[in-house]
Amino acid sequence: MPLKLIVPPKRVGKLPLNTLAPNILTIVALCSGLTAIRFALVGQWKFAIGAIAVAALFDMLDGRVARLLKGASKFGAELDSLSDFLCFGVAPAIILYFWSLHELGSGNTGWLVVLAFSVCTALRLARFNTALDDPDKPQWTGSFFTGVPAPAGAGLALVFLILSQEIDSDVFRSPALNALWLLLIGGLMISRVPTFSFKRVRVGREYVGLILLATGLLVAGLLNQPWYTLGAMLLAYLISIPFSVRAHERLRRGDSAKAAEPEAAVPSTASHDKPDEPRTLLH
Repeated sequence: MPLKLIVPPKRVGKLPLNTLAPNILTIVALCSGLTAIRFALVGQWKFAIGAIAVAALFDMLDGRVARLLKGASKFGAELDSLSDFLCFGVAPAIILYFWSLHELGSGNTGWLVVLAFSVCTALRLARFNTALDDPDKPQWTGSFFTGVPAPAGAGLALVFLILSQEIDSDVFRSPALNALWLLLIGGLMISRVPTFSFKRVRVGREYVGLILLATGLLVAGLLNQPWYTLGAMLLAYLISIPFSVRAHERLRRGDSAKAAEPEAAVPSTASHDKPDEPRTLLH
C-alpha cells in the first residue's frame, strides 16, 4: 500500500496590531467625511464642519501612528489617499453646494464648481503620491508641500461657512463669492506654490514654554469660541503662504549656489618633482 504524504494546510498569517491601528484611524476619518455629507443633506452645518475637522484630526494621526509603530504599508498609503479625496475633496464641496452654490444660476453652474474642486483635489493627491518616489529631491524640500495640502484646502474652502456661524451676513453666503473662492483654493492645491510642512518643524528649547502657552490658548479658544478660532487659524495659514514661498526660494538659491561652486583645484606637484635648475644670466 503506497504511503501518502500528508501536507498540513498552510496557516493564514496573522497581522500584527501595529499594521492595523493606522488603517483603523483612516477608516474613522473616512466615516467622518461621509457623515459630514449626511449632515449637509439635512442642513446641520455646524455638525458638518465638525465632522470635517474630526476627519482632518484622524488624518493627521494615522500617518504619525504608522511611523511610530512602524506599521506603514502600501495598502495603508492607498487607503489614506482614497479617504483624503472623499473627506477633503468631495465632502467640503458638497457641503458648500447645499449651503450656497445650488443658488448659482440654475444650480448647474454651482455643480460644475463642485466638480472642478474635487478634480483639483484628486490631481493634487496623485501628484503628492508620485512625488514620494522621487529619490533626487534635496533633503530640505521635505519641509515644504507643493501646493496647498488637501486638509488645509478643505478648511480654507469652508472658511466663509465657518465664519457665518458667528457673523450673520449675507455676504458670506453669496454663491458667486463662494464659487470664486472654491476655484481659487482648488487652484492653490494644484499650483506649484510651496507651502510649509509642519511635520519636520523643530522647536528650540528656549521656545518650549511659549509653544505650550500658545497651545493652551488655542485649546481654550476652540472650547469657548470655536468658530472664531477656526477662522483665525485658517486665515493665519493663508497669511503664512507668502513666507513659505520666500523661505523656499532662499533655500533653493542656496542649494543652487552650492551646486554651482567649482570643485577645489588640487595643486599639481609635477613642477616639484625635480629641483629647480639654475638660471643662466645672459649678458
